Parts: sequence; structure tokens; C-alpha cells
Amino acid sequence: MKLYSYFRSSAAYRVRIALNLKGISYETVPVHLVKDGGHNKLPEFRAVNPQMRVPVLVTPRGDTLIQSLAIIEYLDETHPQPPLLPQDPIARARVRALAELIACDIHPLNNTGPLRYLKNNMSQEQSAIDAWYHHWIIAGFEALEQLITPGPYACGREATLADICVVPQVNNARRLKVPLERFPKIVGVDRACLALPAFDRARPENQPDAE
Repeated sequence: MKLYSYFRSSAAYRVRIALNLKGISYETVPVHLVKDGGHNKLPEFRAVNPQMRVPVLVTPRGDTLIQSLAIIEYLDETHPQPPLLPQDPIARARVRALAELIACDIHPLNNTGPLRYLKNNMSQEQSAIDAWYHHWIIAGFEALEQLITPGPYACGREATLADICVVPQVNNARRLKVPLERFPKIVGVDRACLALPAFDRARPENQPDAE
């Protein structure tokens, strides 16, 4: 498989974790989202993904898949072991809810596109942009802290799609110096996950395009 990725992209980070958990080998194709205004905007990448975002997964038969959660569910359906979603419908819904709390509510507000728009189009100072970033992570983490049931992972004894979303978001929070002292459950889940080789290998600093 071929994964178009950027080492700091939390969405690509999610897919790297899933690929590692499934034991699937893949080739990384780096797409720098910052240099030269973003290599994701170049015509050759736009031809791969009209949305101009990573991750993009190219399957062995040449299918091109976008959007991290869709990619991860594809991987779970085609490589069912270990499962990333529980069998019980209620448990599955809870795992998906935690994943979407991060991927649909926190992350979109703090992605590179909105942050650049605040800076370049809205003429916001960096201090205001940082305050925006912190606000939305803290607001989401306040809910997440109450919803997770660590055991030691976010939804019990096995790592799931929820954990795949939690770890990259915690990484982003630390990188942008969001205080995490109020979120011991989240920090505990992150610690437990990063002790697993699949999560550790997916860290941004362990990627071939890391700077």
C-alpha cells in the first residue's frame, strides 16, 4: 500500500497507527503541508486528491481512498484482526462517538487550513491564533475526559478507533503547549497507547519525512 502522509498531520498519524496495528506494510509518500505554501496544493497532488489534504491511501489494486476515518474503517473491514471496533452495537457507537468528537469537532477547527485563514485572511496575531487553538482543544478534552473509560485504553482493555484518534490529538496539544494537568484520564490513555509498538512507530518524530 502507498500512504501519502505528512509527519505532523494528525489525520495521517491516525492511519499510520491503524496500518501498524494491522501489521500492514506500506510505502510513505511525503507531502509537506508548509514548504512553498504547501506541496499539497501542487497540481500533481491535486490530481491524487482534489481536496488537497493528507492522508491518501492507495490500495494494492490502485484504488485511492481519502479521509482518515474512512480509510481506517476500510482497513478494519479488509484486515479484520485485530478489530478496531467492538462487536456490540452500543460499544461500537461509543467508540465511534469518541473518535468523531476528535476528528469532527476538535481537529477541523485547529487544522492548518483554518489557522492559516485566521492569520492570512483575518489578520489575527499569533497570540490570538494560539488562544483559538487552546480553546477548542480544551473544550473538547473537557467532554472527552468524562466520556472515556480507561481500562487502560479509551474504551476498555483493547485499543480501538477511539485511541487511534486520541493519541495524535494529545500530540498536537503538547506541541502547541496546551496544559493537560486537568485531563489525567486522557494522559493515561495516551501513555498506555504509546507503550504499544504500533503507536510508537507511528509517532511524528519516527517518520521518514520528520524534521
